[in-house]
Amino acid sequence: MDSTDLGNLWDRVFGTQPAPAQWLVVVTGTLALFAVVPNPLWRLARNAITIAHEGGHGLIALLTGRQLSGIRLHSDTSGLTVSRGKPTGIGMVLTAAAGYTAPSLLGLGGAWLLVEGRITLLLWAATVLLAVMLVVIRNVYGALAVIFVGSAFLLVSWLATPDWQSLFAYTVVWFLLLGGVRPVFELQSKRRHGGAPDSDADQLSRLTDVPAALWLFLFHVVSLSSLIGGGRWLLGL
Repeated sequence: MDSTDLGNLWDRVFGTQPAPAQWLVVVTGTLALFAVVPNPLWRLARNAITIAHEGGHGLIALLTGRQLSGIRLHSDTSGLTVSRGKPTGIGMVLTAAAGYTAPSLLGLGGAWLLVEGRITLLLWAATVLLAVMLVVIRNVYGALAVIFVGSAFLLVSWLATPDWQSLFAYTVVWFLLLGGVRPVFELQSKRRHGGAPDSDADQLSRLTDVPAALWLFLFHVVSLSSLIGGGRWLLGL
């Protein structure tokens, strides 16, 4: 690849692209909502949220100096991230708190990139993150799930026209913002009925002596605030 090709690639990735028309932004949000609300579609789409959830645990574990042993994704949309290091302390707390907040915060960051016109950069960044995550996946189903999602990003970023890239990117970001909200309510419902005794909120409670209900409240604050803030950005409000 010569300097001209590198320059073109740089411009393609880091250049800006026009936002879609307002009505198309609403359409992409509606499509994402249909993937989140009906239970049959949600059971399939939730796999992508689990990827973001477990990826959040893994990324923060690495950033706080823990050793990431591996990530497993399961067909029931559950997941497990294992890291080694000090069993208490701020690193462990941040790692445990990263799961339920990761999809919403990724969606918020994605919304910021989109309003800045960095559509292709968002697609490439997601592709790179998924490729890195694939290295630490430790089961077949998890590997297939990450490969499937990563391939979609790769194909769109390489082969799709700018208009289709824009529609795909906006739909993905809306999905992260909307899809980050539902798991927190699901966790709240499970805990109300005596389920999920070892959830992230309960682990955080044991780590910090802060009631699990307060951690659950924090998850709600992050997910709903991200949805409101990111949604306003996307809609230009």
